[in-house]
Amino acid sequence: MSLSRTHLHAEAEAQFAAAAAKLARLRSLDPVLLDVSLREPCFSAYLGHTLQNKIDLLPLVERFGIRDKVVATLDFQDPSHPQVENQFCDYLNATGYDLTGCFALTAVGSIGPNGFEPDQSMLRLLHYRIPNSMHEIYLMDPSSADHADVLARVAASVAWLRQHVTGDHGGAPRIYLNVVDLIDAFFADRPWCFQMLDLLAELDVDAVSFEDGRGSYFPFQVGAMVKAMKALLRPGQKVLFHAHTGNGMENAAVLEALLEGADGYWAGMEKESSTIGHASMGELVANLVRAGNAQMAARYRVDELLPICHAMHRINNETAPPASWPIQGANAYRQMLSGFDQVAGRAMDLAPAAIGGRYTFRVSPDGSDAPVLQGRVREVMGIDIDADCATRMILLMRRDLCDGVRLRYDAPDQLRLLYQRAIDGEAALAPTVGVRRA
Repeated sequence: MSLSRTHLHAEAEAQFAAAAAKLARLRSLDPVLLDVSLREPCFSAYLGHTLQNKIDLLPLVERFGIRDKVVATLDFQDPSHPQVENQFCDYLNATGYDLTGCFALTAVGSIGPNGFEPDQSMLRLLHYRIPNSMHEIYLMDPSSADHADVLARVAASVAWLRQHVTGDHGGAPRIYLNVVDLIDAFFADRPWCFQMLDLLAELDVDAVSFEDGRGSYFPFQVGAMVKAMKALLRPGQKVLFHAHTGNGMENAAVLEALLEGADGYWAGMEKESSTIGHASMGELVANLVRAGNAQMAARYRVDELLPICHAMHRINNETAPPASWPIQGANAYRQMLSGFDQVAGRAMDLAPAAIGGRYTFRVSPDGSDAPVLQGRVREVMGIDIDADCATRMILLMRRDLCDGVRLRYDAPDQLRLLYQRAIDGEAALAPTVGVRRA
C-alpha cells in the first residue's frame, strides 16, 4: 500500500476516533433533568387537562424517578381567573404532598412608582409553598424594549425570590432563570443578549435556561449558544435547554447541547407539547441508554420508559401515541422487515426490552419477509405457520398489487382471508409483464 493511502486511512481513523470520543462523553453524562410532564402536554393537547388528569399523571412522573419536576405554570394569562393549575396546587397542599424538588414557572415582576412589585405568579409560588422557581423572561418581546428596565426587573425579582421563598428542606430556593428567546436574541441583537448574560453571571441564579421554541435552529447553532453561555456565565452556574419540534432535528439539538457543555435538559416524558411536539425526556433518556450510559438505568426506571410514556399519552389525549413517533410510537418497535430489528449487543441499537417494550409485527406487502408474516399470524390467529406458507402469503399480496388491488393485509380480517387463500393453494404467480427489447 502506498504511503499516501496509509495517510488517508489514518485520517479516516481519526474521524472515527473523534466520534468515539463524543460517544464516550454521552456515556459519561449525568445531566440535570427537570420533568414537566404535569404541564407541558396540556399546553397543546386537544382536550387540555382537568384536575383529575394531573392527579393521574403524578404517580407516573414519580414512578420513573426524576427527582425534580415542574408542578405548575403560575404565570398564566388572566390572574383573576383560577385555572386547573390553581386546583392542582391546592390539591398538593391539601393532601400534604412532599413538595421537595418541585418547581413552578413564574414571570419577573415590575418596577413602578413605589418600587418593585412581584408578579402575581411569584406571589402564587409563595402561597402554594413551592420551593423552587423556573423564572421566565423574554428579550425580544415588545415589553422588553427598555433594556435597562428589564435588567432591573430581573435583578429585583431574583432578590425577592431569595428573600421570600423557602427552598427544599427549609434551605434556599433554586432559581432557574429561563431566558425563553435567548437564542433569538443571540442572532438578532447580540449586544442585548450579552447584557443579560453579564447580569445573570452576577446574580444569585443557580441555572440559566434557553429554548428553541419553534424548533427552527440547527444543532450546531444550539451548540454555539451553549458554549457562549458557558463562556459568559460564572463557574457553577448551570446551563439548561428545552427544544420543540419544528425542523426534525430536536433530539439531535439536545444531544449537541449536552456535548457542548449544557448541564441539563427539561421536558415532558412523552412527545406531546407545543407546536408539533418537543424533544421529550423519554427520547433523551432512551438515546443516552442507546449510547451505553449507565447512569440512566441507575437513576431512573428505564425498563418502564415506554409503558409510562404510553400511559401518559392516553391521559393527555385519550388515544395511543401516533404510530409514526420515533421510540415511543407503536411502529417504532413493530417489525415490518426482520432485518431492521434493533438487537441487544449491536453498536447503537436499542432493543425494546431495554426500555420496557417488545417487538410486535406489522405487514407490508412490499417490504415484509416471512418471519414478519409468521409473527403477525401468531399475534392475530394464535397459530404457527411455516416459512413456505408465509412466502405464499407474500406472493399473493404482491400479485394483488400487480393487479391494481390495494388491501390492508395487516388488519385481522384481511390477514385471515390472505392466510386462507394461501392454504387453499391459490396461485401466487404475477401476471406476465412484456419486456421491451432494445
